[in-house]
Amino acid sequence: MTEATAYDHAKILAALPHRYPMLLVDRVVSVSEEEIHAVKAVSFNEEFFQGHFPGRPIMPGVLQIEALAQAAGILAVENLGLAGTGKLVYFMAIEEAKFRAPVEPGHLLTLRAGFVQKRSRVCKFWGKASIEDKVTCEVNFTAMIADG
Repeated sequence: MTEATAYDHAKILAALPHRYPMLLVDRVVSVSEEEIHAVKAVSFNEEFFQGHFPGRPIMPGVLQIEALAQAAGILAVENLGLAGTGKLVYFMAIEEAKFRAPVEPGHLLTLRAGFVQKRSRVCKFWGKASIEDKVTCEVNFTAMIADG
C-alpha cells in the first residue's frame, strides 16, 4: 500500500465484525501503512447515554478506547492482508490510558491510531482521540490476530 485511502461505511462493515450498537467507527478519512484517521459522530441517540449520565451525557472513556481499537483493527486488516481471511483482531492489553476531556452528544470524535510494533500475530498500537484538536483520550494497546 503506497497511498492513504478512505473507507466508506460499506467498507468499514466489511473490515470489522462489529455491528450497531458496538460499531464505533463511522468514517475512515485515511489509512496508510502506519496510521489511520477515522471519525465517530457522537449522537444523543447512543444507547450508553441513557445511563451515563442522566442529565449530563458523557461518552464513557472505555468506549473511546474501543473506538480507537476498532480504527486500529481496520489499520491491521488493511496492512496485514487480513481482509476475507476470517481472522479477527482481539484486545490483549490496554496501557497508559489517559482521559483529558469529556465527549458529549454532538461532538465529532477524531480517532487516530498507528502501529508501535507490527508482527504477524501480535501488534502494538498507539491511539489518540480528539475533538477539534483537543485531546480527549490517549492510550497504548496490544492486539492479537487470531482465527474468528
